[in-house]
Amino acid sequence: MPTATVDRPLLYSARPVLTVAGQARPELAAALSSLAVAETTDGLFHLEATVGNWGAAPGGIGYLYFGRDVLDFGAEVAVEMGAGDAQGKIFAGRISALEARFPIQRPPEITFLAEDRLQDLRMTRRTRTFEQASLTDVVRRVASDHGLTPDLDVDDLTLPVFAQLDQTDLAFLRDLARMADAELWADGTTLHLQARARRRGASVTLTFGQTLREFQVTADLAHQRTSLRVSGWDVDGKAAIDEEATDACLGGEVGSMASGASVLRSKLGDRVERVVHAMPVSTREARARAEAAFRRDARRFVCGRAVAEGDARLRVGARVTLGELGPLFNGAYDVTETRHLFDWRNGYRTLFTVERPGLGNP
Repeated sequence: MPTATVDRPLLYSARPVLTVAGQARPELAAALSSLAVAETTDGLFHLEATVGNWGAAPGGIGYLYFGRDVLDFGAEVAVEMGAGDAQGKIFAGRISALEARFPIQRPPEITFLAEDRLQDLRMTRRTRTFEQASLTDVVRRVASDHGLTPDLDVDDLTLPVFAQLDQTDLAFLRDLARMADAELWADGTTLHLQARARRRGASVTLTFGQTLREFQVTADLAHQRTSLRVSGWDVDGKAAIDEEATDACLGGEVGSMASGASVLRSKLGDRVERVVHAMPVSTREARARAEAAFRRDARRFVCGRAVAEGDARLRVGARVTLGELGPLFNGAYDVTETRHLFDWRNGYRTLFTVERPGLGNP
């Protein structure tokens, strides 16, 4: 596969390297017809791979992978893709589904699906409370329940009670992550919860017309606000709570760009959002919720969808700098979703979404 950059060989094999139960399986890679690895900021990464399931087998010609000696439920599977600086592991998890396919114009196939270790949390539903606990204490407890090692980097928050009401452990942690303006993911047996503003994956530079094949981007004021307020009642102080967040809480994320709030204010006037369903019980909780909600919406001011030459560095949390897009849209973005795709016709390519809270100056 030719490329115009120098961070990978001019020609390289686009086929993934597959490992099952700790053993490299080149025969699976050779028989692979399609593969997709999906990541989002909510965690729980997914793999779907399809391989040919007909050929020379012990005793003659027949099905290759119905014996479950290679592909089986719970088997650990890992995928590595790319070449040069763009090479790396893009998935590690366990097989959770097997699907047989019998197409009319191709030999039989088998598809295996896998999820990372957050699968355990997705399949555990509970109702429980954590009293006089900090957010990090609660996350550590959930991680311990599933034999995971927590790696936490968030602004902590202590509340009279954290309630998990008929939720899966994964849904509960996702709620906590949103409250803390953080992102959740698993890497092997490590559970990560890191503040969005401090999460920095790989730094990748892509140029339109070279490794950046396609890009569609929108700067949209529809869901921007000049301020966001959260109200509640301070139980201990017996007083009303009313906290406000503005684009000042974005800190250095905007840099020299124009934030959505500033553009909205100058072109259409002030637009104030009020959140009434959060029910905070302290000023600190209200402020944390207001700032997290404001930042979440503000970062979606400029959103783009891209297709790039396959690059294993393009993971959720990466910082990608895009060039040759003009002054409004050149510059750095945060990667929020990726799909690493392989098939025999198109080779290896990466589809990803990006966002940022500011628009470049013309």
